[in-house]
Amino acid sequence: MDPKISVLLGTKAEMIKIAPVLKELEKRGLAYRLIETGQHGAYLDRLRKEFNIREPDVRLGKKKDVDTFFEACKWLCGLAPIIFQKKRLRQEIFSLSTEVCLVHGDTPSTLIGTIFAKRAGLKIAHLESGLRSGNYRNPFPEEAIRVIVMKLSDVLFAPDSEAVSNLQKLKVKGRIEETTINTGIESLEENIETVEPSSGPVVVTLHRVENLHNRNRLNGFLELLEQIKRKGQEVLFVVHQPTQEVLKKQGMERKLTELGITMAPLMPYKEFVEKLASAPYVITDGGSIQEETAHMGIPCLLWRRKTERQNGLGHNVVISNHDMRISENFLENFQKHRREAKKETFNPSSQIVDILENA
Repeated sequence: MDPKISVLLGTKAEMIKIAPVLKELEKRGLAYRLIETGQHGAYLDRLRKEFNIREPDVRLGKKKDVDTFFEACKWLCGLAPIIFQKKRLRQEIFSLSTEVCLVHGDTPSTLIGTIFAKRAGLKIAHLESGLRSGNYRNPFPEEAIRVIVMKLSDVLFAPDSEAVSNLQKLKVKGRIEETTINTGIESLEENIETVEPSSGPVVVTLHRVENLHNRNRLNGFLELLEQIKRKGQEVLFVVHQPTQEVLKKQGMERKLTELGITMAPLMPYKEFVEKLASAPYVITDGGSIQEETAHMGIPCLLWRRKTERQNGLGHNVVISNHDMRISENFLENFQKHRREAKKETFNPSSQIVDILENA
């Protein structure tokens, strides 16, 4: 069967959140064309095996992660000429039978996929649509990317009523579909196992450009880790490659080691979410981790000024605003932010595939 649906992705988070949709397509025996941009070319190989996802039909980049600014520029320059090759886009990258392309989120891969699909004359379906921070600088460039993609999309899958409201305010032309929960929660539910609460170390991550390249914010984050260690708690710092490069350049990696903070590279998804589940609390600037900790009820300090997600706010998630007083108060009182884990029975991927079939 010639595929009517193309699915384009490029990052770790996109694979995790699109995986339930791909599994639903496989379950129904529906043909689809899988396209990878190469943004996280090396890591996606690992995730594909974890989630039992087949090899892509088209791989636009190399099997290498785009981790530095120079690599990102080189990667984007390599993909840019394809925009002008309409025949290649239609026949080789997508297919002549493709009618709709599913993209996810707010990454450079999302924008590239949307432009490619639009140029090829396809309908665009946007997964996790309607998220807004309301500030184009926080986060940058994600806020700008998602607004552009939402304006260009024909079908917009909003994960909650707040996202629906955002899309209505934006006056998008496409059809809005509320999916009740995010597909990322489906992946989480499939991979999480019962663990002893607070039995592991505090888990921390940091990877956003607005934090890594702002000396005051970076210093504030490291001061926070130092305070945790002074309280006698163990810390697991899961380090993205760009973060490691910045820490080395700023001479901070050695200091963290001297403090006794354990630094680990990105790990398999199942192992990571089990680390989250067993943590007394989590400190992060990641939106997906905010969502996961909200679902599991784990206290979470968000090292950001703005967030596009409502998950956990006013309950287990506290936005630091990069303010040490707010952060120190969280460290002293993190237990009061713990909540019962949620159990979801919704199946948004099934709803999404129903709509893609008839798009």
